[in-house]
Amino acid sequence: MSRIGKQPIAIPPKVKVEVKGQSVLVEGPKGKLNWELPKRTSLKVADGKVVVSRDGDDASAKALHGLSRALVNNMVKGVTDGFVKKLEIQGVGFKAAVTGKIVNLSLGYSHPINYNIPDQIKVTVEENTKLTIEGPDKMLVGKVAAELRSYYPPEPYKGKGVRYAGEHVQRKEGKTVQ
Repeated sequence: MSRIGKQPIAIPPKVKVEVKGQSVLVEGPKGKLNWELPKRTSLKVADGKVVVSRDGDDASAKALHGLSRALVNNMVKGVTDGFVKKLEIQGVGFKAAVTGKIVNLSLGYSHPINYNIPDQIKVTVEENTKLTIEGPDKMLVGKVAAELRSYYPPEPYKGKGVRYAGEHVQRKEGKTVQ
């Protein structure tokens, strides 16, 4: 058995898990998430726990077993607590602002960058340089953070750019005059 896959997932109060064929629907206070199970795995909900099982003992079935359990566990955690990623913008004149469902980034280019925020994701800006991305879907929160960071990743000479909170950027020494 997969060590991760065989562990049951406890369902907290206020969370509802439904299984219809291969699709899983998890609903809680932070939102609704649905996901399609891989073909070789199945899911059962019994007495407050979710158990993922598989058919077959080959390597791919074992891998899908652990993956499915981890993703369903992330769905349950996401609808109860939610997930958060924090970004920092460093550089003179670099700033961000949120207007409605659009993040407006000024990153030293000749034009502002407008990023459309997906549904279920909430982006807040503090001090014009600190972004907080929150939502119930762990993959979507990570994707939004990675896309915002990709507009100007931190560069190694001056350290300017968009970085994850607490990310260390290895600095390089510039050219020296002879």
